[in-house]
Amino acid sequence: MEYLLIFISAIFVNNIVLSQFLGICPFLGVSQKIDTALGMGAAVTFVLTLATIVTWAVQRFVLDPFGLQYLQTLSFILVIAALVQMVEIILKKVSPALYQALGIFLPLITTNCAVLGVAILVIQKDYSLLESVVYAFSTALGFALALIIFAGLREQQALVRIPKGMQGMSIVLVTAGLLSLAFMGFSGLQGGLSTLFGLK
Repeated sequence: MEYLLIFISAIFVNNIVLSQFLGICPFLGVSQKIDTALGMGAAVTFVLTLATIVTWAVQRFVLDPFGLQYLQTLSFILVIAALVQMVEIILKKVSPALYQALGIFLPLITTNCAVLGVAILVIQKDYSLLESVVYAFSTALGFALALIIFAGLREQQALVRIPKGMQGMSIVLVTAGLLSLAFMGFSGLQGGLSTLFGLK
């Protein structure tokens, strides 16, 4: 049940974009159409889960044993960048169709601070490998969910008349704020589930 709590908490209660404000750049930049939001969500889910596994191993088997914890951020950035490049090269050779489908999204993930943020949060929370994978996967799903909902809202905005002073980025930021407020409604869910299942 602890994994279920991590899963629900990462998607709804502590959403990486709407509660922790990580990954705002792709959230605002790649959310104009649902198709692109789906592509970005899939790419982030894949890379975020893989990057968390690799960075967790680097922390546990390289940085901690040799007392190099101060190199955490630098090493994680290098690992994530190398990992994205490696995934891009492998996909290009193994599955050109998937590579074409992901397109520009793979290089964009290198600069997505949500990937680095989750890698560091996993270490700070002192999660085991399985807990880290569950947290990373559910966080990526939460990112994708927020991105797709936001893209749907932005597609609807294109169909309505918006006052001139609110057009462009103004209405986008107001919509993001309202979506964040909507997700705050889930804040009682974590405490309720903890009480229900007798978890801390």
